[in-house]
Amino acid sequence: MVDLKGQYLKIKPEIDAAIAAVIEEAMFIAGPQVKDFATDLARYLQVNHVIPCGNGTDALQIALMALDLQAGDEIILPSFTYVATAEAAALLGLTPVFAEVNPHTFTLDPESVRQAISPRTRALIPVHLYGQTAEMEALLNIAREHDLYLIEDNAQAIGGRYLFSDGSSKANGTMGHIGTTSFFPSKNLGCFGDGGALFTDDPQLAQRIRMIANHGQQQKYRHEIIGCNSRLDTLQAAVLQVKLPYLDAYCNARRAVADFYDRAFAGHPLLKTPLRASYSHHVFHQYTIQVQEVNRDEVKQRLAEKGIPTMIYYPTPCHRQPKFAASSPQLPITDQLNACILSLPIHTEMDNQTLAYISQSVLEVVAACQP
Repeated sequence: MVDLKGQYLKIKPEIDAAIAAVIEEAMFIAGPQVKDFATDLARYLQVNHVIPCGNGTDALQIALMALDLQAGDEIILPSFTYVATAEAAALLGLTPVFAEVNPHTFTLDPESVRQAISPRTRALIPVHLYGQTAEMEALLNIAREHDLYLIEDNAQAIGGRYLFSDGSSKANGTMGHIGTTSFFPSKNLGCFGDGGALFTDDPQLAQRIRMIANHGQQQKYRHEIIGCNSRLDTLQAAVLQVKLPYLDAYCNARRAVADFYDRAFAGHPLLKTPLRASYSHHVFHQYTIQVQEVNRDEVKQRLAEKGIPTMIYYPTPCHRQPKFAASSPQLPITDQLNACILSLPIHTEMDNQTLAYISQSVLEVVAACQP
């Protein structure tokens, strides 16, 4: 699904030099590259504060901890996402409340959010899934109307932007009270291990986030609040600092792959290509089609027989997971999407020959699977 080695080889001298510098300095924790990367990323995103951490799940948990929510408080989020979004809330004794997604964008549906709000609701967590930005203007308005916090789960859409109705735009992850992201190796901006970060324009929240990620301390051995141990190590920061200037090019390469697929499948009655919402600069962490009127799992199996990997992101939505199923609402759109989605290979190193083979194979397999 991704070619991390090919991407590395294109910038190998820069990466190798950055890693060698860390090893030579032997500052593997809190080396200068961590602060430098945070500064560079803040400048790129045009946000006041970037706080690196250990991974994207930690970022979500730290964000919720920073808002000082209480056990039993309700957090509205999509079921159509990876479980980490709900898991972070549940770990803190908060109550995930699952809402529907827009069937065309796969992101949190504002009307479903309105219906899910209760007196115990304290926060919303829209997920910018597959590289598509959620409907942020509407969700921000809901958050303001109901005095709710808004945390952006931006693990899959760094590099994207949202266009507001007044013509202004902001980077994904910088519109809510806190944004979170992951630097897992397969992400659009990925390191060589685990990594994550939080973003905010609020100086008080930024200070609290830094404390929580560092055992609840500002001054060493003086622990003012309960925190955790979550940090981006220096080697990963060095890798990310090299790769950050390439992020726009990486996103454009993914968009070019999506363009190829869009043309190949245009107008096909059994294949629905991903919508590019007018308000979103889609960065295509995944290219996810909807396979209609044929068996999606059979299509997946036949493509595998042709040497083409595909993935289902994600096989079981959150509201169907054993931990959450007993108290979850009916979400027919999520269930319907879950039965027909299929993500095709997409990464920065794909050539037209490979894309032609994949596209033609998809068309042939879908035709063969018709009843």
